[in-house]
Amino acid sequence: MASKAVEKRQQAAPAKVDPRDEPSAEWGWHGGFPKGARIAGWITVVALLAMIYNNHENNTENVWLIAIAAGIVIGLLVDIKKKRTAWRR
Repeated sequence: MASKAVEKRQQAAPAKVDPRDEPSAEWGWHGGFPKGARIAGWITVVALLAMIYNNHENNTENVWLIAIAAGIVIGLLVDIKKKRTAWRR
């Protein structure tokens, strides 16, 4: 049964993008904004850490703000590492 499914996939032509659905297909851009995402990530980290200096009843809010900021920083550092070593693949 699996072999029939494989045969059907091999016979099927790759789907082409209709320019009416995605106008950018005509001029070939289907990318993202990696540099913009990195900048937005660092701005978010700074904004989260700036929220620490506020009037809080206890430090639970501070723990959450620092933990979320640290998670974003770790993600950004992993992204930088992947960008540096992408040419080695």
